[in-house]
Amino acid sequence: MTATPGAPGQEAWALMHRFVEANNRRRELADTLGFRLGGGRGKVLVQLRDGPMTLRQLADLNKIDAPYTTLIVDKLEAHGLVERRPHPDDRRRKLVVLTAAGRDALATIDAILQRPPEAIGHLPDDDLAQLTAILTRLLEADPDGATA
Repeated sequence: MTATPGAPGQEAWALMHRFVEANNRRRELADTLGFRLGGGRGKVLVQLRDGPMTLRQLADLNKIDAPYTTLIVDKLEAHGLVERRPHPDDRRRKLVVLTAAGRDALATIDAILQRPPEAIGHLPDDDLAQLTAILTRLLEADPDGATA
């Protein structure tokens, strides 16, 4: 694959995308956890790591509507990963809180996602250092890219 004129980063981006997709961990996560994390469930689970949130906070943070947020939380609750608790300051609202099983699932997710693909381990130290430096520069140039 070669870059087309006028699109100097196209080949690099295409190769990065292929590498990431070829090494994604969706199936391993689903097999290990016993369910898929799609549909925003994984994202919400990770967001609750820092503490309880209301459904409204989760909806706003994820730029989704309240009914869809409720569906996501319902699915996580059905798997025993979160629970709804009364808000201490407002009885009309509920807080979504991680359960012990939710914290265990996050630890499993972290262990799986933070393990580099085997191909990375085969790179010489100099190549790894160069790759790390390039990716660091890219993230510093577009810090939002790390969370997109």
